[in-house]
Amino acid sequence: MRIVIPLLLTLLLAAGCQAGQDEIKKNLETRYPGLQVDSVASSPIKGLYEVVVQGAHIVYTDANANYLIDGMLIDTVSKRNLTQEKVEKLTRVDFNSLPFSQAIKVVRGNGERRMAVFSDPDCPFCKRLEPELAKLDNVTIYIFPYPLPMHKGADHKARLVWCSPDPAKAWDDMMLRGKLPQGKDDCPNPIQANIALAEKLNIQGTPHIILSDGRRIPGLVPYDRLEQLLNQAAAK
Repeated sequence: MRIVIPLLLTLLLAAGCQAGQDEIKKNLETRYPGLQVDSVASSPIKGLYEVVVQGAHIVYTDANANYLIDGMLIDTVSKRNLTQEKVEKLTRVDFNSLPFSQAIKVVRGNGERRMAVFSDPDCPFCKRLEPELAKLDNVTIYIFPYPLPMHKGADHKARLVWCSPDPAKAWDDMMLRGKLPQGKDDCPNPIQANIALAEKLNIQGTPHIILSDGRRIPGLVPYDRLEQLLNQAAAK
């Protein structure tokens, strides 16, 4: 009996918790038609629930879903951003599953640290990232040419690079020195496949970095921070 009663209480509490979470999901989806609620879970704050919507966006609500909070939940003791940690977990990529045959491969030094970069030939922040990448050593960088629709002609430049005799050199010449490769752009290339891949991974802007541990870092990252991130990912 001493074993059965605690077990029964645990099961009843779990059932009650699940019922409350199901009610939150139902209320939110009823009040916001078209909203996709992926999960509901208790947060570290009593009475506040963590709700994952639309794949990887996190909001917080009360037990009746009468109020929503859209913002970051910070643990002031550990100084951890709990919301950001959960988003990183939800959006992690299986690095080894990336189609590296669709990328320009750049190896420096022993190449033991690895990263992938989705980059647009006409993206100003991508061009500012390139000098930072050039400082890295002992790294393998997989560059996925990803021309954004807003940049007309970027797809042509990406194809020119891919079709050149040395795509890695052609990419550096274009991004670091503003020198376009000569030749044709009609060889078999992965540009459309990369656009589809970016859409699948919900990559909406460039540059977009994926580390070997699956973490995603959008935007421009300086060299010192890149070094730190690469070493963290390699250690895992």
